[in-house]
Amino acid sequence: MSSNSKASARAQKAAEMRAAQKKAEARRRILTIGGVALAMVLIVGGAIAVSLWQQDKDQAKLEEAVSAASDYGVAIGPEDAPHDVVIYEDFLCPFCGQLENATRDDLARLAADGKVRVEYRPFDLLSQSFGDYPIRATNAFALVLEKSGPEVAKKFHDLLFENQPSEQDPDAATDDDLVQLAVEAGATESEVRAGIESLSHKSWVDEATAEASDAGVEGTPTILLDGKVFQDGRTVEELAGNLVSELE
Repeated sequence: MSSNSKASARAQKAAEMRAAQKKAEARRRILTIGGVALAMVLIVGGAIAVSLWQQDKDQAKLEEAVSAASDYGVAIGPEDAPHDVVIYEDFLCPFCGQLENATRDDLARLAADGKVRVEYRPFDLLSQSFGDYPIRATNAFALVLEKSGPEVAKKFHDLLFENQPSEQDPDAATDDDLVQLAVEAGATESEVRAGIESLSHKSWVDEATAEASDAGVEGTPTILLDGKVFQDGRTVEELAGNLVSELE
């Protein structure tokens, strides 16, 4: 074989080897991309499955919580009403204040008509971020509930939201302010002042907060309608309007 023929054969062989190498590399890239894509599908699918499982778990915890009687709240409406609403709230939470303002009259009317039983469960969510007002207000509520009964406690609850301080200046509401609001609601000053000033019902606050945490409550307001979390609304106003519509 001439030198030219040998060189041509070597060049052809090298070209064939390069082509084969390119095909092998292309296959490896396809397999790698496919493997990554499959892994991403499995990861995302697994994350969704875990999320749905966690939602179901949290929902079950909330349903269990509202199915049991609670010592940490005040209720209006008959026990045999066709609907039950539970609202977990923090007295400093501005969204709780907005919800209270938007629903109070309607929920009171519907409760009086026997259409719903509404239970308000205050607890301390925000003190770690905004100071001790949530603790002081909830302590005062618990004290009024014990000393003056649920009717006065509900009026006090309403007044606390009507006079809610801002998160930027929660200390604007002093203990003396809390005493005055309690008296306005119908409590006797001599029965509540010392307890408000000394946080006599701090253990009640801690237990109410623990109960909310055990139920899976992570934010306020958390609304449960007939044992299910109610989130039908993009704004507090929509949420309030849709809740009332469900109960009418």
